[in-house]
Amino acid sequence: MLHFFKQKPFLADFIPQGYIDIHSHLLPNIDDGAGKIEDTKELIEGLEQLGFSKFITTPHVMSQVWKNTKEGILSNYKDTLHKLPFQDFDKRFRVAAEYMIDSEFESRFSSKSLLTLKENYVLVEMSYLTPPVQLHEMLYELQNIGYKPVLAHPERYNYFHNALANYDDLKDRGCSFQINALSTVGYYGQNITKIADYLLKNNLVDFIGSDVHHTKHVESFKNRIQIKNELLLKEVFLNNSFFDF
Repeated sequence: MLHFFKQKPFLADFIPQGYIDIHSHLLPNIDDGAGKIEDTKELIEGLEQLGFSKFITTPHVMSQVWKNTKEGILSNYKDTLHKLPFQDFDKRFRVAAEYMIDSEFESRFSSKSLLTLKENYVLVEMSYLTPPVQLHEMLYELQNIGYKPVLAHPERYNYFHNALANYDDLKDRGCSFQINALSTVGYYGQNITKIADYLLKNNLVDFIGSDVHHTKHVESFKNRIQIKNELLLKEVFLNNSFFDF
């Protein structure tokens, strides 16, 4: 007896018309993303060929590593816009930041001057090694002064993989979740793909992002997905329209 197995679709097939990406590292020479303006141009062209329409790029802000400031990020963004050859790109390209929840995070948000995705929605991340010591307290204080945390790539925090209740707890504490699109194709490993699928299945995912740093990331959108919850993945891509501008 012959068995026919339907192949999974390509990740790029899920990108909806007018898709707005809310997590990337496209600004040149500011973090571990694009190194120079030519890299920025190449990445944007590659993403547009995949169907990306608008970009909110999010350089790292991280103590001891990427000590970027609001002023420095905005200056780089304006200079980058001037150098890019795309017509009216300012209507499709904005900047926010990805803030590490670290020892300096509280002092950053206390000034109420964070670069947000939209209004008071701020993209945050945690260390891949250990969770922040005062995570719950900082999330409370962050929201107490009016910000809404969007946690980047929750599926990539390995210390939660054997303690899945932490995901529900963070949602209960007011976090939105943004998974990385490449987690669905096995780019970061099978365990992370499994957790991304779990989060989708349990309706814990709010948004999605490319988290593009280099051309290998762009090319990986041409890989087939490895998750089961295809319809939920489609819905999450559409959810990004919330950040339209």
